[in-house]
Amino acid sequence: MHPELEATLKSLPAKPGVYIFKNALDKVIYVGKAVNLRARVRSYFHGSAQHTPKIRRLVAEVARLEFIVSRSELEALLLENTLIKQHQPRFNVRLKDDKRYPYIKVHWQDPFPRVTTTRHIEQDGARYFGPYTMASAAYQTLDLVRKIFPYLTCTRTITGKDERPCLYYHIKRCAGPCIGAVSQEEYRAIIEGLCDFLSGHVDAVVEKLRRQMQEAAEALDFEKAATLRDQIAAIEHIVQKQTVVSPTLADHDVIAFARANGDACVQVFFIRDGRLIGREYFVLDGTAEESEETILASFVKQFYDSVSQVPPEILLPHEIDEVMIVREWLRSKRGADVVVKVPRRGPKLELVKMATENATETLRHLRNQWQADESKQNEALAELQQALNLATPPLRIECYDVSTLQGAYTVASMVVFVKGTPHKSDYRRFRIQSVPGQDDFASIQEVLRRRFRRMQESTPGGPLEAGIPGRNQASWSILPDLIIVDGGKGQLNAALAVLDEFELRDAVPVVGLAKREEELFLPGQSEPVVLPRNSPALFLIQRIRDEAHRFALSYHQHLRTRQGIASQLDNIPGVGPRRRKVLLEHFGSLEAIRQASLEELTALPGITRRVAEQIKAHL
Repeated sequence: MHPELEATLKSLPAKPGVYIFKNALDKVIYVGKAVNLRARVRSYFHGSAQHTPKIRRLVAEVARLEFIVSRSELEALLLENTLIKQHQPRFNVRLKDDKRYPYIKVHWQDPFPRVTTTRHIEQDGARYFGPYTMASAAYQTLDLVRKIFPYLTCTRTITGKDERPCLYYHIKRCAGPCIGAVSQEEYRAIIEGLCDFLSGHVDAVVEKLRRQMQEAAEALDFEKAATLRDQIAAIEHIVQKQTVVSPTLADHDVIAFARANGDACVQVFFIRDGRLIGREYFVLDGTAEESEETILASFVKQFYDSVSQVPPEILLPHEIDEVMIVREWLRSKRGADVVVKVPRRGPKLELVKMATENATETLRHLRNQWQADESKQNEALAELQQALNLATPPLRIECYDVSTLQGAYTVASMVVFVKGTPHKSDYRRFRIQSVPGQDDFASIQEVLRRRFRRMQESTPGGPLEAGIPGRNQASWSILPDLIIVDGGKGQLNAALAVLDEFELRDAVPVVGLAKREEELFLPGQSEPVVLPRNSPALFLIQRIRDEAHRFALSYHQHLRTRQGIASQLDNIPGVGPRRRKVLLEHFGSLEAIRQASLEELTALPGITRRVAEQIKAHL
């Protein structure tokens, strides 16, 4: 055992908290919580014969240990959730792909709330609905509800005195508060109905709309009454498509899961007012050797940590670990008691069985899809190996692309595909620093030098590169099986020169991909390799090239946008580079600065009342 690790084990306090295991590359590989840190962590390093194979592998990799003492077990649970989401340790059970799921966000804190989508939940007074496992589902839901509850999406300041509305008002997708077509009170009532609808409480929404329709009819406002009638009809049409689970059941989430050969899929049914209003599935990683109780507990903690609304009752197929502390945490989120129950009979048990069957079918479908995709990827890699005369299939491919506009804001991208699929955590962007004007050859060389210099600096025991603390150094140390540079012979020769500098020409194959005919230029060959038009290898190459181009172009556009904003800010008297940086870091966009109040501006360091007034006047 490493002396530093042994010393840490001796100093562990007998208090609640979170422990963090790291490997020799200083990468977090496991996060856990404990009521007693000393007893829990030491148990990993004693009685190894009783440990599961997974725990023995974990302990064998541990090189460093860190811990954080908390005031309670509940605080430790919250911290554990945060650290698992942040680091995605491979020995933890975790939601697959480390992606943030989309939510519908109702900006309730604004006088005239907008409705948008987001992947981040903040404590900002807004109301959030979701998560949706597919962004398309969130957009389809928004498109549907906008026909019933016409809401705002624009960022203009609403005064009710605009001369003309936008197109959405004319097609009845916005209520038109900008021109005073509805008052603030009337508009917020529309949005409140939308929130109730998204929450699944449609009966209350319909009852309220019927009452308003009757009042409008009695006041002889037949146009408003007709609009309300159409809203009611649209809602009832949607409700007819929802499955009525039971008129006696109210608001429940039903959770069940299926597992096969190391894969696990969780199905969640959302039941509101006795109706099944939606369902989502989630794929989990790190479940191969875990118990069902641990898998379920890990999912419940991660899922409800990311949702804004917790129902009064959650139905599960099995008991979960730490159920009391989980219930206490859910109660703190909801503000009222939450029942976590394993039903034994009746309609609730039938719901759990139905969710389990759906989880099983979903996992079967996903596994078939993964196997089909993997078969295509293997075929493409094998074909690429043969076409390029490689010793092995190129399991890790790095592609580089340079983007510039008349020599300005030259940037480059590095995208990584592992086993034929994007590995986005290893993507990198570069701003070209040493090349004046437009020179693709020199730009490619700068990028490759920086990439392989970081490889040297990130090897175990090597120095970390200054200026990038916290970056995933391990990813730089992996040599690619193939490098693709976007361009022809010139770019290829430029790349080969850099490989010679680092003595890597024999270790790393490199090809140039010409844009026009999609020809592959190989070192030492005058004629390019042309892949068959319908070959899987060509489709893979095209996908990698397009991804590199997209990634470089998006960075290029980002820099141009920021520079454009900076130029407008530079024209404001009293705003120099330091104040410009403060404004951009805080607000993020010119529109957000324009919408900010004087009080919000003067709250920033270095922004005086006079400077804030100048900003408002010029924007």
